[in-house]
Amino acid sequence: MPNDRPMVREAVGVFGDADSLQAAIDELQSAGFGRVDLNLMAGEDAVREKLGHIYRRVEDAEDDPEAPRADYIAPESRGDAEGGLIGALSYIGAVAAAGAVFASGGTLAAAIAGATAIGATGALVGTVLAGMLDLNHARYIQTQLDHGGLLLWVHIRDRAHEQQATDILRRHSAKDVHVHDIEA
Repeated sequence: MPNDRPMVREAVGVFGDADSLQAAIDELQSAGFGRVDLNLMAGEDAVREKLGHIYRRVEDAEDDPEAPRADYIAPESRGDAEGGLIGALSYIGAVAAAGAVFASGGTLAAAIAGATAIGATGALVGTVLAGMLDLNHARYIQTQLDHGGLLLWVHIRDRAHEQQATDILRRHSAKDVHVHDIEA
């Protein structure tokens, strides 16, 4: 019985460090590839959950259509999330403290002092949580490197994009650069 599932063509490359990967992604995006065209290997927990095992080597996942993928998230977006986390916890704490002081009949000075103290505590908690996000990302990168490298898949629309993507991957020191077709 013929396979009726649609096929997707993609370029694949494995990077030995995060800086080379990021440089390749930056150039791919400058060349017109969107974030939706870029996928990375999902974290170990997602791989284990979907497949029941983890890959010992990244090469085992390169051409596996079942390999769980993660959408590319730009460093700027992670920074925005961290800033939002810090700001939100600071703001919520400050407003809640000021409201509680006013509701209990406190003075404006007490409300300001309470808002400042609780707001600073909220900012501190937000900073710790933002640091945890950074640590989680660093662990993800290190785990991928421990398994042989950072795997990047690039969705290809046509032959011109295929050549452009593979050239960019090679220019940024990706190894085992190739193109394949997989089921969508």
